[in-house]
Amino acid sequence: MYNWDNRRIFLEVAPYASLRKAAEKLGISRSTVMRRITALEDELGTRLFERLPEGYYTTEAGAAMLRSAERIEAETTEVDRQISGRDAELAGKIRISIPGLLATHLLMPDFAAFSRANPAIKLQIALNYEMVDLAKREADVAVRVSNDPSQYLVGRRVLTMARAAYVNNEFLPGDQLDGPETSSGPLLSWIGSSDDPSSQQWIKETDFPEIPVGSIIENPHETLTAVRAGLGMAVLPCFMGDATPGVFRMPPGSSILKTDIWVLTHEDMRNTARIRKFTSFIADALLRHRDLVEGKKPRI
Repeated sequence: MYNWDNRRIFLEVAPYASLRKAAEKLGISRSTVMRRITALEDELGTRLFERLPEGYYTTEAGAAMLRSAERIEAETTEVDRQISGRDAELAGKIRISIPGLLATHLLMPDFAAFSRANPAIKLQIALNYEMVDLAKREADVAVRVSNDPSQYLVGRRVLTMARAAYVNNEFLPGDQLDGPETSSGPLLSWIGSSDDPSSQQWIKETDFPEIPVGSIIENPHETLTAVRAGLGMAVLPCFMGDATPGVFRMPPGSSILKTDIWVLTHEDMRNTARIRKFTSFIADALLRHRDLVEGKKPRI
């Protein structure tokens, strides 16, 4: 019987034909992934991958093993979920996946309050923007910002997150909105998150579609810092911009790019006491912040 950990590594390499992606996902080095794949092939006595310059591609044997391994993993995780779902005690661990901005700028005090009220429940909070797979138990609860969540999950749409265009006071009032030819004040440009033109379509939904992108900052936390410093104008969630001193909505202050916020879990976990307790608590917490999240507390 081959090593279970080696099979897990195989399952990360095979779908993407990439040692690098598998290493990043598993948090280990590329050389470790390569060594473990070689060890698995030695145990089985067959080659699972063709080593090509553009990546690792499954052989016929590798493809057959992938189908079998995926089926076994699905059955194992289903049993795991069903067993966990019978837990009726307000104790144990809850793995939470949540966008970093929602956690650090809005909900972290609520997480702390939940932990104080339920000391036997341990929160494991993963701050990320990726769609984790709850079916594979990558998380127990996901707080997702999406208008189209996965259909196999259960939960509720809690409210809608609004965004707006923000600047510091150097660009207020609005007499500097003539773009790069303005001579009466600092030149105004957008702070984008990518230099790919296709990713800048959101500009058309703002009140300033003619203003060019000047700077690129991929991290939204750093974007907020850049706006405060006067680097330019950026679209930010209203719960960040309206709550940050030194940052103001650019008049007319329209809220844009509205996206639903969901609190979700897997169907097999919905009746677990600690999951039910947490999802209800965090949904209520979001509703307490409704005006801020939905952009109803503008500071123009």
